[in-house]
Amino acid sequence: MSLSSATSRTGTPASNSERLLILASSLIVAAILGIVTFLLIRERASAEQAAIRAANNIVQLIDADVMRNVELYDQSLKGLISAAQRSDLDHVSAAIRHLALFDRASAAPYKGDILLLDKHGDVLADSASVQPRKANFADREYFRLHAANPAPGMMISRPFRARTTEQDWRISFSRRLNGENGEFQGVAEAAMRLSYFNQLFKNLDIGRNGTINLISREGILLAQQPQLADDLVGKDFSQRPNFVRFLREGYGSFSSISSVDQMPRLYTFSKVGDLPLIVIVALATDEVFGSWRRTALLVSGATGALCIALLWLTLLLCRELRRRHNAEQELARLASIDALTGLANRRTLDLALKNEWARAQRSLQPLSLLMIDVDHFKNFNDRFGHPMGDQALHLVAQTIAACIGRPTDLAARYGGEEFAVVLPGTDTVGASLLAEKIRTSIQDLPAISEQAASLTVSIGINTWSGNPGASQQEWLNNADKALYQAKSSGRNRVVSNMSQGCSRRSA
Repeated sequence: MSLSSATSRTGTPASNSERLLILASSLIVAAILGIVTFLLIRERASAEQAAIRAANNIVQLIDADVMRNVELYDQSLKGLISAAQRSDLDHVSAAIRHLALFDRASAAPYKGDILLLDKHGDVLADSASVQPRKANFADREYFRLHAANPAPGMMISRPFRARTTEQDWRISFSRRLNGENGEFQGVAEAAMRLSYFNQLFKNLDIGRNGTINLISREGILLAQQPQLADDLVGKDFSQRPNFVRFLREGYGSFSSISSVDQMPRLYTFSKVGDLPLIVIVALATDEVFGSWRRTALLVSGATGALCIALLWLTLLLCRELRRRHNAEQELARLASIDALTGLANRRTLDLALKNEWARAQRSLQPLSLLMIDVDHFKNFNDRFGHPMGDQALHLVAQTIAACIGRPTDLAARYGGEEFAVVLPGTDTVGASLLAEKIRTSIQDLPAISEQAASLTVSIGINTWSGNPGASQQEWLNNADKALYQAKSSGRNRVVSNMSQGCSRRSA
């Protein structure tokens, strides 16, 4: 087993810890982002619902006020028709007859003129004066519709410009007068100035860019406050997608783009009772979600900064863990190698011998051990000094390490000038070939100095080949005996304990 393979395995726990730490931090960040996103979405929905409730309250208030005033106009028309059909008023004075005809019209706010028209469209009675004006209204749409339709219900007209000097926008409420046999007798008509709606809408808070609209079921805009354009009143919106939805659903709320100013708006709308009118409150979504958007930006920024800080701290911690792991790995490496030679030390060798012996016992694979001793090293050390002796040991150790090719093999310093090589799965033949390679490679090394002779080594080999009766200590002792025999036989040679033979000494 080489030192590099041991070091790579010691790095695994640190890598796993970093991955777990990064994964945990990522999950925490994802959870924080998920929770904050959920809360922001819920707050946005709450802001939308609050705006819808406020707009719906405004719609209901307008509905109630419009229905009350329309009812007043209808009562005025019914009272006018009822008084006009009384024969006892034909003989009273014009002033008294005027009072009787228009006694229910005085309470109607923003009222225009109330007229009683005959079947030709001429004015029979006028609320503006005791003596009716000389005018004909047979060209009015409401007059033509009543003449053609015998139904006595009240009709609300399209917006029109008054024929007075003011020429303001008005709508009319009208009812048909029928004779005893149902024949057409004329029309009772009451006009309402559309400024009434503008005044009503002005008192309601809908934001800076919101609008309140009153539109007929035919799609004709009757009133808008504030007005997005001067010429919108009386305009036909029946083909606009938003109006089609108003008419189809009757009441509710939805978000859409305004076809007038292309601004995104939140529409809340409702039909006005049984009247052919629709009230629409259009709030600007920028204002509806303005406060939420500011909060969302603040919370998102703070959350983003928190998540970035958490990830940054995680990376710092991972870096520190990596540094600590590298330091521990370096300490472990230093604790497992010999400082002078760079090979494994005696402690690492003892652990490797124990592990490889146990593995060989299980697998029944051969296990070889090389015991290497530098020849005449004591004399070399005494003659040239310890520094040059240390240099010689280092050179021998590096040559041994260079000869080992497998990662499972381990070269170690046994002690002093002795070295050991553990060869798992290697029989005597393979161990002898490697030992001879080491011996010749060291013999061929150049002399350290001109006065010093070339370095040589003696190598003893012992191979365990499956003998169940052998012990680890016996195996070690046999390798040591082989080394002793190589030294006593003249040095610079390889001796195998099993064969008891020795290789030919090089020249």
